Amino acid sequence: MEHLQIAVPVLASLNIDKTVHFYQEKLRFDRLGWKDENYAVLGRDKIEIHFWKCTDKIHPENTSCYIRVKNVDALYEEMKQAGVVHPNGPLKNQPWNIREFAILDEDGNMIKFGENL
Repeated sequence: MEHLQIAVPVLASLNIDKTVHFYQEKLRFDRLGWKDENYAVLGRDKIEIHFWKCTDKIHPENTSCYIRVKNVDALYEEMKQAGVVHPNGPLKNQPWNIREFAILDEDGNMIKFGENL
């Protein structure tokens, strides 16, 4: 029996309202499952990300998550248009047979998106 089904990243947020706005406006997350001043749950397509409120930027600036995607090239163009691609994270083929890129949110969380070659 397979016990492990899905992983849900829980990222740090310096301001829950700003984080929700950023993910909705820039990353086009269109589902809001929960939001209060200390926690938020957002989703897009089959992905869900949780955010917890913190007061020290060291947490988001040292946190990341990885999301497997379909049609990484189209998603990259979308994120480029939104102006969120990490300066050191342009789309490229990696030696581990993944085509990937990275973005940064406003708090410094890095998210990598990748597709198998």
